[in-house]
Amino acid sequence: MIKTLIKSTRISWAAKNLNMYLLVLTYAYFADIFINNPFEILEGLILVSALWGALYSLNDLTDLEYDRKDKEKQKRPFIQEHVEKKWIILFCTIIISSVFVIAVTTLRFSFTIILGLMLLNQLLYTVPPIRLKDTIFAPFSSTATNSILRMASCAVLLGNIFIVPLSVYIFMYTASMGTYIMYKSKQTAASALTLISGVILVYAFLVGDMNLIQFAVAVLPAFLATIPLYLSLFTQKDKMFDIADILYHQIAMLFFLISIIYILFFHNIPL
Repeated sequence: MIKTLIKSTRISWAAKNLNMYLLVLTYAYFADIFINNPFEILEGLILVSALWGALYSLNDLTDLEYDRKDKEKQKRPFIQEHVEKKWIILFCTIIISSVFVIAVTTLRFSFTIILGLMLLNQLLYTVPPIRLKDTIFAPFSSTATNSILRMASCAVLLGNIFIVPLSVYIFMYTASMGTYIMYKSKQTAASALTLISGVILVYAFLVGDMNLIQFAVAVLPAFLATIPLYLSLFTQKDKMFDIADILYHQIAMLFFLISIIYILFFHNIPL
């Protein structure tokens, strides 16, 4: 049972948190901002990842009846091995409570507020009776909003939520929404959002809100991983999903982690 509960946290999906933290940290890097709390930032990253692990478990619980009818989701932990609902809820409650207690007692309160928004957004998205996942608002409240909140959680630990330009927040919002829609196999909407994201990205480059190195380090790996996801709209859906999963949740994840460690501990230059 414990193994199944841990598996349900989708540990490799912490790549999303690493990706957003790296993007934010590149702005401190290029501004030569002295990061005097590298361990707090690592702590924040761990807490965000733990919170999302519990939220993924909760998502699998609320989706259980839907997933049983979906041939593509038969590998979900709670489908492969039955775990009583009470144990799943207890598991999620312990992790979520621990995350908030640690955050409140060790990090600035603005970080805890961001965690609260993450929790609230996911509860609205996945838990009945509201369950935005089943409504037209799903693309707006899922990956898109979560990406922004992940970035904000790192930015507040750096002391300035607007260390990341607004255009970059908007780009990540639309790009993440596009990724969600690709996953849902909505070809026309995905193509439109890809175009919109591209226009915003060009604007960010032209006004100096993002440079090529930031793009290469923090955006390109994730972008490359979305290519097979986009191709899944047209051919070999299962195979393309598997390739995207390996590229982003394994290969890119390791790259993100190494880059974060370097910025925090090997390029910490005071002004």
